[in-house]
Parts: sequence; C-alpha cells; structure tokens
Amino acid sequence: MVSGYSGGEAATAHYEMVSTGTTGHAESVQVTFNPQKISYGQILKVFFDVAHDPTQLNRQGPDRGPQYRSAIFYSSADQKRIAEAYIKQLDDAKVFRAPIVTQVVPLKAFYPAEEHHQNFCNRNPRNPYVLGVAMPKVEKVKEKVPELAKEK
Repeated sequence: MVSGYSGGEAATAHYEMVSTGTTGHAESVQVTFNPQKISYGQILKVFFDVAHDPTQLNRQGPDRGPQYRSAIFYSSADQKRIAEAYIKQLDDAKVFRAPIVTQVVPLKAFYPAEEHHQNFCNRNPRNPYVLGVAMPKVEKVKEKVPELAKEK
C-alpha cells in the first residue's frame, strides 16, 4: 500500500495544500493486490468494515474536510460495478445507522504522499495515533480477513 492523494491535480498533491480542503484531493491509499490471493470484494469488506465510517460526509473521526471524504477510486468498469453493488447491498441491509455516502469515482491519477507519510505505522510504533487508531484497525483486519494477515 502507498499513502497518497487522488481526485485533484498533480500540482496540488502535497500535504500542506491537500490539508486546506480546497484541492479536490482526498487522502487515499493505493492498494495493489493479487486477485488469486484476495478478491476485490474482500478489500471492499475491509474498507467498509474496518478502515473508516462510510456514513460520515467529509469527515473521518476527528478529521474534517473534503480531503477526508469517503471515496473509492475505481480503475475498471468491473471495480465500479462491484463497489456500487456492495454499497447497495450494505444500504439495503441497513448495516449502518445512516446511508453510505462513499463516492465511487473513476481514478484519474494517484499521487504518492511525501516519504514521511509512507509506512508511517511501522516507522512510528509509539505514536499516539498509531497506538490508539491504526493498530486496533490492523488487529480487526486480522480477525475479519485472515488472508490479509498472512500477506507481506
């Protein structure tokens, strides 16, 4: 996985600019996966069940602004179809207390974030965010999708 930005232009794909909420970017993660080992559906399960609250508009936890919107940037028609069907299934089943606001939009470009944002948890294991937010999510992923716990 690579931390980065999607939804805006290359010239504004810098943390200081993205954090203003005016660039069109969303803070995002590029996920590269082997479909022989894990399905796109399993990745969506993690995204909706572990990664964040997909019912919050322009917000994730204490972070607010359009750069924190819930979005899936798809790279194929199949990914779009599967993501939209998954969202409909979750909404129809009323899995969440509120409707899902996740955007499903085409990936125009992904811009990797600055180096200090990459592999942040491993490089900063005692950081309060890592201890209080990220690591509990990692443990939840290992519990919900054991195949991911085995991946390196």
